[in-house]
Amino acid sequence: MLKKMLLALGVVAGLIFSLVARADDYPADPFSLVQTAANKTFARLKSDQSEIKKNPDHLRTIIREELLPYIDTRFAAFKVIGNQIKQTTAEQRDDFVQAFTEYMISSYANALAHYDKQTVQVEPTRAISGDITSVNLTVKEAGKPDIMLEFKLRKNSKTGQWKAFDMVAERISLLSAKQSELGGLIRQNGIDAVIKQLQEHNAKPLVLDK
Repeated sequence: MLKKMLLALGVVAGLIFSLVARADDYPADPFSLVQTAANKTFARLKSDQSEIKKNPDHLRTIIREELLPYIDTRFAAFKVIGNQIKQTTAEQRDDFVQAFTEYMISSYANALAHYDKQTVQVEPTRAISGDITSVNLTVKEAGKPDIMLEFKLRKNSKTGQWKAFDMVAERISLLSAKQSELGGLIRQNGIDAVIKQLQEHNAKPLVLDK
C-alpha cells in the first residue's frame, strides 16, 4: 500500500514538475514566441516532407503539435462569434471553440503547406506597449522573392503569456476571412448549425489549395 502511495505521489510530482518546466520554457515576449513557433513549425515541415506527400493530413499533426501551443484559438473563436456571443450558452461557446480550433488547424496547414525549403527571419525586437501587437516574419528562399507573414498577438492578462490569434499571409488575414465566412453564417443560421458544419468539414481528409 505504501509503495502504491509513493508511486502515485511520484507521478503527481512528475506532472507538476513537467508543467512548471513547460511554463518556464514558454517564450517571454512576442518576438521570441514567433521565432520559436516558426523554427519548430518550419523545421518540422522540412523534415516531414516524405510523410506529408504520402498523407497530407500529416500537416494537421504538425500544426497541432508545433504551432497550436502558441495560438489563442479561444480568443480568435470569440472574435468570429462577435456580437452573437450574447445569444450563446457556455456549452455552445466551448463546442464552437473546439470545432473552430480544428478548422483553423486545417487553415494554417493549407497556408503553410508549400513551405519546405525556406528559412525564416523574425523582425528585430522592439519596444511594445499594450496587450496587442504584431510581429513580422520574412520567409526566404534562394532565387525567389521574400514572402512576408505577419502574426498578430495578444497578451493574456491572467497568465501574462503572449499568444498569436491571427496570421496575415499575402495580405490576407486568416481571422478576417473566417469572420466574414463564419460570422455571417452564425447570424443567419445560428451557432449550432455552424458548429455542425465545422465538425463535418473537420472530419474530411485535408485537401490542400493549389
